[in-house]
Amino acid sequence: MARRGAGGTNGGEGSFLLGLIMMCGGGYLLLRGIIVRPNFGLGNAIYSLGGFPVTSGMILIPFAFGVGMIFYSARNWLGWLLAGGSLVALIFGVIANLNLQFAAMSAFDLIVILVLLVGGLGLFLRSLRSL
Repeated sequence: MARRGAGGTNGGEGSFLLGLIMMCGGGYLLLRGIIVRPNFGLGNAIYSLGGFPVTSGMILIPFAFGVGMIFYSARNWLGWLLAGGSLVALIFGVIANLNLQFAAMSAFDLIVILVLLVGGLGLFLRSLRSL
């Protein structure tokens, strides 16, 4: 019985491992080169409902009522709905207001990152095809 390698094909273990390592290294370097700057605060609008700005502080008001209702009666579905919905809206609002920017890097750094990422992907996929 023939021994099977990466992806059930004959051979390819070296290409698979090298491609995986290159992809991980390139992805790590790419993510390390991204700066995340929040644009979030209790007074900043995170949503707009019909032209009316909704701030994160406004979202905390139904959350507080929901928590109070839950503490009064844990079976109150409206309290769970208010608290859970407010938390979901707050999380989505925070994520939606993030600014992603590339850090200052040289062209050489960017080329190394792209070669590692895309070259590793090519080696990884080549190891999965049958010869």
